[in-house]
Amino acid sequence: MSDWLEPGTPMPSFTLADHTGAKVKSSQWKGKPLVIYFYPKDDTPGCTKEACAFRDASQPLEKLDAAVVGISCDPPDSHAKFRNKYELNFPLLSDVGHQVAEKFGAWREKNMYGKKSMGVQRSTFLIGPDGKVVKVWKRVQVDGHADDVLKALAELTSK
Repeated sequence: MSDWLEPGTPMPSFTLADHTGAKVKSSQWKGKPLVIYFYPKDDTPGCTKEACAFRDASQPLEKLDAAVVGISCDPPDSHAKFRNKYELNFPLLSDVGHQVAEKFGAWREKNMYGKKSMGVQRSTFLIGPDGKVVKVWKRVQVDGHADDVLKALAELTSK
């Protein structure tokens, strides 16, 4: 289990398959703000609510010239079904071996009803245009989270 990435740290580079199976490199977002959110599982209540909140924030995100990407350990075909079902308008990347989640510190020990297991901790990373972490939300509570991210993006882009 890795430590969380902290503000000021360069974003680790990665290449993952998207919902179509195409390879996506993290470097494609260099020069613009990027919101990377890690979530546990496609089409579950909290993950659906979070994804739909980012989908619904697409206009303010565009105005801030920011991109959003969701990452989970689900395979591309699961991501494709999830995206289509909820008309998601941003890429979902497949981190099946959880290597990227580990690089960011989002692969953590979880405790559910006394049973311990490893899994993705719902978390969000705001990456600045310079490729460095600006802000980290650990153990995200879904309600109001997209608004918090938009506020942080607005502060970043007004500097």
